[in-house]
Amino acid sequence: MSDFLKALSVFIGTVIGVGIFGLPYVAYKTGFSIVLFYFLLMAGIAVLIHFLFAEICLATKGEHRFPGYVGRYFGSFWKRVTLLTGSIGICGSLLAYLIVGGEFLQFFFSPFFGGDSLLYTLIFFSLGAYFVFRGIKSISQIEFVLSLVLFAILALFSFRAVPFINTDYFSDTNWEFAALPYGVILFSLWGMSIIPEIKEMLKGKQRELKKVIATGTLLSVFIYLLFIIIVLGVSGPNTSKTGMGGFIDVVGNGTLVFGFLFGVITCFVPLGLFLIGFKEFIDIIGFVGALTIGIDGMIIIFLYRKFLRQKRSQTMNPLIYLAGLVFILGIGLEVFYFLWVK
Repeated sequence: MSDFLKALSVFIGTVIGVGIFGLPYVAYKTGFSIVLFYFLLMAGIAVLIHFLFAEICLATKGEHRFPGYVGRYFGSFWKRVTLLTGSIGICGSLLAYLIVGGEFLQFFFSPFFGGDSLLYTLIFFSLGAYFVFRGIKSISQIEFVLSLVLFAILALFSFRAVPFINTDYFSDTNWEFAALPYGVILFSLWGMSIIPEIKEMLKGKQRELKKVIATGTLLSVFIYLLFIIIVLGVSGPNTSKTGMGGFIDVVGNGTLVFGFLFGVITCFVPLGLFLIGFKEFIDIIGFVGALTIGIDGMIIIFLYRKFLRQKRSQTMNPLIYLAGLVFILGIGLEVFYFLWVK
């Protein structure tokens, strides 16, 4: 397998995660056209920010991760800020995986063995902890296989669901919830954390790295939109926050097998937060996407400006600040949604 395919598989495997299951619900609440607009806007911004960070990674000596690059150019204070936002983001992401993983296990096994959602969440946590304890070798090859399985499952999933799709479900637009998709979609498109590893996999080849980012983002958007069309088109007003509830009622449990596999491929961990009551899936991924990723995105813009001045004696294109403005507005939208709309 070529280095490019390995890197592309790892990038897609990082980008496509638990966020996919929140997308049909936000499309139902706001309307498909609004979600499509967000995807066009945020995919462009995600590619831009990933490109900026990739350029920094390629031109800076040594092997670092995001906080390391921030510390290299901005010092220890901002390094600690990124460590904090990264920790919050990871906890939020893993909590979202825990919620969805437990729900999927319950959907799949409770008809045969009974049991409530807490039981299956604990089982899912235990499985995740087991795999973390054992460790996983040759991650790029595993990601490549999982990516192929992902596409195969999605194809089967689509084939089984197409006869049930109702196009009337795509015509409504609800501006009251127009702020809702921002954080969820940004969360679903973010793959910045894996870029340093991909740089190492590609041996520092700039053209190949940017090609991986662009191709991986486009493929991810295609998969997301197809998933939205299938689930929203089938479920309509019964679309659940994790995507599968209303879908199952229409197509039956047989297709759930594919949906279950589709979810388990991407899922795992923070049990404590779940047990003390943090269980709102859309709220969690919206918060992580808007706040922590938004802050990291703005830091990358200013990091890139400092990098250009220090390494190349250049000034940054002022248009890049528009991406930062989107992040600021996105945080405001998320606050607005929680305080006045939710």
